[in-house]
Amino acid sequence: MGELKKAILPMNYEVYVFDLYGTLVDIHTDENDMAVWEKLSLFYGYYGAFYKAKELKTAYEKLVNGKEKNLKSTLEQDPRYSHEASPEIEITEVFREIYLNKGVSVEEELAVHTGQFFRVLTTEYVRLYKGTEKMLERLRDAGKKVYLLSNAQRIFTEYEMRSLDLMKYFDGILISSDYKTKKPDKRFFDILLEKYQINPSKALFIGNDSRSDIAGAKGVGMDTFYVKSNISPQGDNCDDAMFFVREFKMWC
Repeated sequence: MGELKKAILPMNYEVYVFDLYGTLVDIHTDENDMAVWEKLSLFYGYYGAFYKAKELKTAYEKLVNGKEKNLKSTLEQDPRYSHEASPEIEITEVFREIYLNKGVSVEEELAVHTGQFFRVLTTEYVRLYKGTEKMLERLRDAGKKVYLLSNAQRIFTEYEMRSLDLMKYFDGILISSDYKTKKPDKRFFDILLEKYQINPSKALFIGNDSRSDIAGAKGVGMDTFYVKSNISPQGDNCDDAMFFVREFKMWC
């Protein structure tokens, strides 16, 4: 990809749809740190589900992979979308089954809290990029409709957005774990467009991933604005995006 051009977010659209992580929110997590699994295994042990750290990590990864594979097979039964199925599991089910695998039955609340504890353990930081609030306020003040379409887990993302005071800026928030599919699957974009009666020709999608965000949005007829952020995929190529930015602060 050639030299990225700095650009200010255009104001000539009726609707603005944002990705979250890597676009509005800067986050760094590490699920491979064995110290995380040591602490999480201790937490499980408090409730009678005894694991060694490595055993717990293996059980988690096996459940995630198995559920994604099964869900993908289900999604691919729809001939309209079979070639682009992108499953998104509900992660709470994984944390609950880890208990069940040791013969421990738990309520939904504990499974959610276990998942959230895991998220806290794996997160080094979560924070807004500079200029995020000013940009969103500008859009709202101009009477624009603003939506979020995020590949994420509700038990993590809803609480992180509340802690960052982001919820108030959006007319609608769609989180992939609620719908069992994620970007770039056309299903997820179609749900957004249908739910909020959005005309894609009057909407701009803003994201930091050329495949999930840019290609997915273009596939349903939206114009796109590519954000080259610190957590954009390495080697990301976005030559067909409408705009390029190198620094988020250029948005405001």
